[in-house]
Amino acid sequence: MTRARPLPSSARPLTVGVAALAAAALLALGLGLSISVGAASIPLEQVWRLMLRPDDSSNSLIVWTLRLPRALVAALAGAALGVSGALMQGVTRNPLASPGILGVNAGAALAILVMVVFLPGLPAALYVPIAFLGGAGAALLVYAVASGVGLTPLRLALAGVAVGALISAASNALMILFEQRAQGALFSLSGSVAGRTWEHVYLLAPWVGVTLAVSLLLARRVNLLALGEDVARGLGARTERDRLIVSLIAVLLAAAAVAVTGPIGFVGLMVPHVARALLGPDYRAVLPLSALLGAALLTYADVAARLIDKPLETPVGILISAIGAPFFVYLARRIHRADS
Repeated sequence: MTRARPLPSSARPLTVGVAALAAAALLALGLGLSISVGAASIPLEQVWRLMLRPDDSSNSLIVWTLRLPRALVAALAGAALGVSGALMQGVTRNPLASPGILGVNAGAALAILVMVVFLPGLPAALYVPIAFLGGAGAALLVYAVASGVGLTPLRLALAGVAVGALISAASNALMILFEQRAQGALFSLSGSVAGRTWEHVYLLAPWVGVTLAVSLLLARRVNLLALGEDVARGLGARTERDRLIVSLIAVLLAAAAVAVTGPIGFVGLMVPHVARALLGPDYRAVLPLSALLGAALLTYADVAARLIDKPLETPVGILISAIGAPFFVYLARRIHRADS
């Protein structure tokens, strides 16, 4: 397993500050582009003006009704997936861990589909809790399968891929058998942020805001868990309790994103590696940077999704997968060579 060593609390403050400011500026520009680009393009300077002083123009209506909530959903979901992946990689000491690889995204999506098909009367406010239960169940199944053959990074990843494929097959079967009932879930599970409204922002923001804040408070515990079981216990950590809490927060973050955007893979895999490459293994720095980079990645991917086949739109999940799949293969080969 990959071992992460925490940096001293005063280590490299300038680098951390510069990286955070650069990521925040990148995200701000991405949000501006997300609001500017579309079937009807709006100049960036006009976007900023309408953000500060909305008026009765059609462009103002487009900004505030269509594009701003979509951009916020992309940023919130990207931040949630980025931090979820970082927490999973820290708590498992596995560089291949992420919500998509460990089956959490697929489990959350299946749970929402079951809710829509069999319990259509339930309110939308239950989307995130139901998705959490599905994601947690999938993660437990992956760990059970991987533990049966020996828990290594590659075996855990392979177990996650296998379980995720099985769950996705179950989702497809439900959509075929209950085609009419499943129509209501297709929009939510499309792996896209297209058409998301303020209702989706209000559904996603509280869950992501609270869990991100909690995850930052847990960063020191993640540092200890990343050192390994014996070292963490020697430093006074209650490893079983801490691992359970961190894992639940990671699953809840991923489930919140899936409940609104559908399963979008590889954000949680790639972003933490970039954050650690920039700032080192200290999760007190990695987690907030993962949130900013994850938000920026999904925001820019959504902008690109609108431009590839304009005026039609490509689901943003496809673009992320096109980048993430080669990254996953590269990591797996590097780990295999290191273990050989």
